Amino acid sequence: MKHALLRGRPLLTATIVLALAACARAPAKLDHPVLRNDVPLAGLDAPARTGWPAAQWWRKYDDPQLDKLIARALRQSPDIALAQTRVQSAQQSVRLAAAQMGLSINGNAQVSRQRMSEHGLIPSEFLGFTWYNQADIGLQLQYDFDWWGKKRATVEAALDQAHAAQAQRSAAALAIQYAVADTYFGWQADQARLQLVKQMLSMQHQLAQIAALRVKQGVDLPDETQKANARVASLEGMRAAIEGSAQMRKVALAALLGIAPAELPELHARPLPPVERGIPANASIDLIARRPDIVASRWQVESMLKKTDAARAAFFPDIGISAMAGLSSIDMDKLFTLGSRTFALTPAIHLPIFNGGALEANYGLSKAQLDSAVAQYNSAVLGAAREVATQALNAEQLAARRHARQAELDADRQLLASAQARLRQGVRDVRESLAAKAQLLQQQDAALQLQSQALSADLALIKALGGGYRGADEASAKSQPAPSSSSTGAADHERH
Repeated sequence: MKHALLRGRPLLTATIVLALAACARAPAKLDHPVLRNDVPLAGLDAPARTGWPAAQWWRKYDDPQLDKLIARALRQSPDIALAQTRVQSAQQSVRLAAAQMGLSINGNAQVSRQRMSEHGLIPSEFLGFTWYNQADIGLQLQYDFDWWGKKRATVEAALDQAHAAQAQRSAAALAIQYAVADTYFGWQADQARLQLVKQMLSMQHQLAQIAALRVKQGVDLPDETQKANARVASLEGMRAAIEGSAQMRKVALAALLGIAPAELPELHARPLPPVERGIPANASIDLIARRPDIVASRWQVESMLKKTDAARAAFFPDIGISAMAGLSSIDMDKLFTLGSRTFALTPAIHLPIFNGGALEANYGLSKAQLDSAVAQYNSAVLGAAREVATQALNAEQLAARRHARQAELDADRQLLASAQARLRQGVRDVRESLAAKAQLLQQQDAALQLQSQALSADLALIKALGGGYRGADEASAKSQPAPSSSSTGAADHERH
């Protein structure tokens, strides 16, 4: 025994030396990349919104039609279904990575009938038989110690990818919610404009009839009739354009719901809701946890960092052990006797000595993927800042224009009242009153378009603020020493 140990020392020494050499060329462990914990919104001149959008933010409009459309879209949208398959795929990847850790046990049972060659190394005539049976039954156990954390890092990377997929599903849901609401309110604006255009057409037809009568009586030149008819034709074209827009919006709604246009439920006209202005006071800090695309990007950074850990761990020796126990016999009658027992215990160490630079290339690839994930995260943060600032400023500009338009509306109402008073007194004919009424309707149409644009900008701002999403910023907590208390919560919690 002593001599056997002495003979084994050179092999053990060589193994230790090679293991140390393999470890010596392993790269240093990467620090967590520094990720910003706020969105650059400083200097944005916008009033403070009263709180963040609610989980089901569209319900604040108190429109049952919109509620049903969004609920149906979330159930049937192909985009949501696609995002859900990605979540399921990521979850199964976690299960697969976890299943490859720790102890594995495999059973084996086989029976074979074999014939020996009469001209082989041991001719069958010396053994006394040509045909024989071989039966084997056994269990094999394998265990990888994972001392360097390669498999653990792989599991954590897959888990982070699952978190990212969940956040991406929330981003897809938010995009559907916004698109349905914006298209629906666009249709409502078209319906309101159609009512105004019909009134304008009625006014213009009356003016055209008066013009034709005055030309017939020789009071006015024929040009007046042509002008009146041209204005009627222009309004007819406007009505056709608005009707076409309404039809296109219904087709778009059907596509968002994943149904044919004929299957779209009947919609009824409703007044446009009021518009809320401003952004939350803590938007620059909390927006990172409120935007599902930013949360997804952050989980991607975490996943890529874990992959670099796994790639680095590949430089170190893999140490494992396998064991086998079973029964083996060429005599079926003796298979289950004590003499048929077989055992094996095999400690193993895998040393990455020379692989043509594969380990370095794999580690370099993981670092490049990490750098790409960090760049995508920074892009997502800056994109969110740009989107919020753009929509907030657009809302403020529209608010100023609506205020000016309201002044014009008030002035036109006064002009109409004066024209109607003169008509009652018999000072002027009906043309002045009809013209004043037509002018007021045009101003109302312009004001309605501005209200529709303001509502669309408000919806876009709600989307830019993340809608009702509220995800735990666990990835942020790992990279930042003191995240804000308002940025914590349940991981990727969805409330829609």
